[in-house]
Amino acid sequence: MRTLRRLDPSSSEESARPALTVVGSINIDLTAVCERLPAPGETVGGATLQRQPGGKGANQAVAAARLAGRSRMIGAVGDDPDGDVVLRSMAATGVDVTGVGRVPSPTGTALVAVDRHGENQIAVCVGANAEVSLDDVTFAAEDVVLCQLEIELGAVRETARRTPGFFALNAAPAVPLPGDLVDRCDLIIVNETEYALIPELADAKLVAVTYGAEGSALYSHGRRVASAPGNEVAVVSTVGAGDAFCAALVLALTSGLDHETALRAANAVGAHAVGDSSAQPAFFPLAHYLPPPAAPG
Repeated sequence: MRTLRRLDPSSSEESARPALTVVGSINIDLTAVCERLPAPGETVGGATLQRQPGGKGANQAVAAARLAGRSRMIGAVGDDPDGDVVLRSMAATGVDVTGVGRVPSPTGTALVAVDRHGENQIAVCVGANAEVSLDDVTFAAEDVVLCQLEIELGAVRETARRTPGFFALNAAPAVPLPGDLVDRCDLIIVNETEYALIPELADAKLVAVTYGAEGSALYSHGRRVASAPGNEVAVVSTVGAGDAFCAALVLALTSGLDHETALRAANAVGAHAVGDSSAQPAFFPLAHYLPPPAAPG
């Protein structure tokens, strides 16, 4: 197993370089915390309202900054008060937001309902996320880049084409993926439902699949090559857990960890996230979540 890099930078050059560049969505989350989720056509009362920064891209960038010290966000927000809120919030955690554009469209908004078991329903109003631009954005060979599918597919494909180094895709929400995009990805991350909905993933070089409490696994060209069990934890909310897992897994794999150890660390980060009501919870440095070394003999 190689030495971890970028997780505890010791030089000014390393500390100045983002551990992860995220190209993706930035939202304000309006969350109703309910006793149970409503059925179609049903109204459930007694909910409490929370208003927090969110969006899969922003969640992943914030998680990476907290796990590894620094990250970079490429995206778009509205020229409105919500845009000010999310930019200030990301910057405060160590995210470089100079690549986030301000556009006339309103900042993206997610309408979230969460029940007492942590299960959720989410409707996303794309807003400014439809206008993510890569103008004046450059990617260096050493940059690690992560995208999701809450922005236009064309922007994702352009990011993949322009990334000379490691490129990962969180293929959520699930949509059909062009063959050139699947071929370009060094890593694709999905949950078990998304894995079933995207048959193109059977040909991908490396796919991480999450199974909730059952853990996660890695597949290469459809063959399971590693797995790790889930962590037993009381669930408060699952809204940001997948995003935290994505950031942690990409950081772990690109820092030199073997597949199983990387999965175990990412599972531990995801478990930490489900115990928090925020989509952008606080984390320890990633090394805190590594499994203890096996006893000799």
